[in-house]
Amino acid sequence: MHDWNALLTAATGRVARLIDEVDLTASVPACPEWCVADLVEHLGGVHQWGRHAVLEGTPEGRPEEAPTDLSELAAWYAGHAGDLVETLATTDPAAPAWTFGRGVGTAGWWARRQTHEASMHTYDLLSAAGRDAEWQPDPAVAWDGVREVQDTFYLRQVKMARTEPLPGTLVLEATDVPAGAPGAGPVRIGDGEPQVHLRGTARELLLLLWHRSETQDPEAAALLQHAITP
Repeated sequence: MHDWNALLTAATGRVARLIDEVDLTASVPACPEWCVADLVEHLGGVHQWGRHAVLEGTPEGRPEEAPTDLSELAAWYAGHAGDLVETLATTDPAAPAWTFGRGVGTAGWWARRQTHEASMHTYDLLSAAGRDAEWQPDPAVAWDGVREVQDTFYLRQVKMARTEPLPGTLVLEATDVPAGAPGAGPVRIGDGEPQVHLRGTARELLLLLWHRSETQDPEAAALLQHAITP
């Protein structure tokens, strides 16, 4: 079982360090309408929103805007990330909290969600600097990110009518997660026909699901465009 609080501490710490290393005005390839500073503001806002959901039990949090002076951005992010980490570390993971997952509603849910949020945007920060090869998440954690798309994001997108149900089933198999590891085994997204199989490392499959990379398999590409929003 993952220690999500420890993973979140590490993930947000890496983001904070990268803010000082990356050109804040550079374009983010996966979100071309954003520069790096916009991405950091988004991530800091999401951390504040998640913390509010744990402390207040509602999704109505209003994040503090990022400073216009980019020299202050790293400290702004580190402060809000630190507040989130401290809140989750001092809250019982089983304590009730507002979430957008099904059948959960706990503070521990947010530790997992915010870890994956920070990790994926770490890839975006590195990509903006041409350093995306440095993003090498633990395969077990990346595979949990794939499962999160299955158990949370795809269902949420369909429920909110942001996408139609997949016209088939996407079956994903990780080549670098041992068969006996927790959570190992194929991930199935959708429940229709045809069934389209994709094999790759957990990193590769996670990037495909979050539209950070593309597959040359036309059937898989057709299903992936429905899996989640970019």
